[in-house]
Order: sequence, then structure tokens, then C-alpha cells
Amino acid sequence: MENALRPLIVIGGSVVLTLVIGWATDLLLRKADGRHHETPLWGLLRRARVPYQLVLCSALLRGSYDRAEILDEHRDGIGRALTLVLIGSAAWLAVRIAAAVVETSYARYASARAHRDPARVRRVRTQVELIMRVVTAIVIVVAAASMLLTFPAMRAAGASLLASAGILGIVAGVAAQSTLSNMFAGLQIAFGDMVRIGDTVVVNGEWGTVEEITLTFLTVRTWDERRITMPVSHFTSNPFENWSRGTPQMTGTVFWHLDHSAPLEAMREKLRDILRACPAWDGRAYNLQITDTTPNTILVRALMTAKDSDDIWTVRVAVREEMLRWLCEEHPYALPRVNTAEAEPPRGRAGGRGAVGGGAVRPAPPSLPSLDKSRTGRG
Repeated sequence: MENALRPLIVIGGSVVLTLVIGWATDLLLRKADGRHHETPLWGLLRRARVPYQLVLCSALLRGSYDRAEILDEHRDGIGRALTLVLIGSAAWLAVRIAAAVVETSYARYASARAHRDPARVRRVRTQVELIMRVVTAIVIVVAAASMLLTFPAMRAAGASLLASAGILGIVAGVAAQSTLSNMFAGLQIAFGDMVRIGDTVVVNGEWGTVEEITLTFLTVRTWDERRITMPVSHFTSNPFENWSRGTPQMTGTVFWHLDHSAPLEAMREKLRDILRACPAWDGRAYNLQITDTTPNTILVRALMTAKDSDDIWTVRVAVREEMLRWLCEEHPYALPRVNTAEAEPPRGRAGGRGAVGGGAVRPAPPSLPSLDKSRTGRG
């Protein structure tokens, strides 16, 4: 009877104690989250309850398994398995706790500076995400190394591995040269403030928003919902446009090819009315000027401002459409035309060459040479 109850008490007690401690801890975190709405720390820590309970259960079982006195012939294997589970769950718990602390710090920083310095907030967000990836990678590597060291064979091989670490490092560095360059480029982007998550960029002729930055690649979401993924080293070795660098305010232009008789003053007044009716215009500045001329048309440029790249696109589209509609309805003569009028003959030089309908002068066709019948041999 005692042999049957002992394993049940040890294993069942460990599981029940784990559930009780986990429930009590979750209750305390829930109450703390209810009292402190200004910080998301307690709510984020609640996400770590699964690895927390797994750590408790594996630790209790690892410490009390010898007293259960079951499967004595597999005691070493079961003990090593519980140790591996404990190391893995501890690493999982460490990553969750680090993520909760870092996310809470970023949330406080962003709430305090979101309106005053949004560009710096995006920079910190990029750095935080890359730091979390580095921390996660370090924790995983340490956990994996700790798991391997639980095997006696790996301990014996440790000396030989350390002795050959220099040669292996050189070989690995040569083999993973592109990967390492991308990793260093990712760190350079994170702490060099070249590009941030949320920035509007133009890369290889594609306009979009930076959606994700990792240590090896960067994702740009285009205006038509496509995702362009490229190595981060591309941004450190090639030029690109960053429309969000500095202040997000932008200046946009719209061009029209019009006739020389286009009413410029009326167009300036119409541009002012269009911009006043457009909510995306920030009211800073506008202008309309002739920037170029050709023998048939003039090039008219309208200039307007907006608070960011999205609004400047909306303003440009509205101005282009409304101005063209107004010109077609009110001033159709201002649109480009093809001149089909006949040329007038020069005065005083029309004699001797007949004019056609008082229009363009046609030169007389050249006379054909007469045929010499005596040379053709035809009578």
C-alpha cells in the first residue's frame, strides 16, 4: 500500500502545489494589473504563467523524484529529462519576463514622447525590438549549451571543442560572411538611426512603409499591400529615400501642360479654394507658377504642403483632379491644343507661284525632261 501511495503523493503533490502556486501568483498579478492601469507590466507578466508553472512543476518533480521510488532502473534517464525540461522552461520564462520589462519601458517612453518627438519614438522601438531578438538568441544559446553539458560525453568533449574554437571560428566566419554582415548591418541600422519601423521610404523605385526590422532582413509594406523583403545590408550599402527623416512634414507638387492662354490668376484662386476644402492640407504654404515653356504648351506647377507623406499624396490627387475638372468646365481653351491653321504666304512674294485658297504656298512642280524620239528608236 505504501509503495502505491508514495508515487501518487510525490507526483500528485508536485502537480497540485504547482497549480496552487500558479493560481495564487496569477491572482496577485491580476489585482496588480487592475490597480495600476498606467503600466502594462502586470498584464504582460501574466502571459508568462505557462512557463512559470512548468518551471515550478519540473523543479518540484526533479527534487522529489528520488522519494517516489518508481522506475529505479530508469532513474538517471528520467532525472536528466526533468533537468532538460527545467532548463528549457527556465529559458522560456526568462525571455517572457525580459520581454515584459522591455515592453513596459518602451510603452512608458512612447506615451511620454509620442506627440513631442514621434521620430525618436520609432527609433527607440526599432532598437527595442532588435535588442529583444539579441537577448532571445543569447538565452537560447545558453540554454542549449546548458542542456548539452548535462550529458557526460559533452563535458569530456568540452576541452577539445575549446581547443578547436579558434579554427572553427575562422571557418564559420568565412562560411557565414554574408550572414554576419547582415547582422552587423542590422545593429548599425538600430543604433545608427538610418531607418526606423514606421518610416516612409523609397527603395528601388518602390514607395512604402518599413514594417519589420530584424538582424538579417527588413520588410517594406508598399501602398498596394505588397511586402518587399530585402537584406538589411542593402540599406547600409545603397542609397535610399527616407521621407520620415527629421520632421514628417512634406511638400508636394502637381504639374499640368496647358495652352499659353491659360488663366494663371484664376488658377491660383482656384488652387487656394481647393486646398481650403481639402482636410489633408496643413495650411502652411501653397503656390502656382510657370516652370517651363514649349512652342505649344506651358508647364504649370502647383506647390502644396501636408503634415506627412500620406496626406501629401491625398492633397496632390485632389488638386490634380479638381483643377482639371474646373479647366474643362470653365476654361476649355486653356487645355493643350494641336494647331491646324494653314500658313499665311509672305507678303510681296506671292507672285509667280500660285497660292492655294489664300493659304499655304505650293511651289511649282519641276518640269519633266522631254524625250528624244530619235534616241529611243521609236517612230
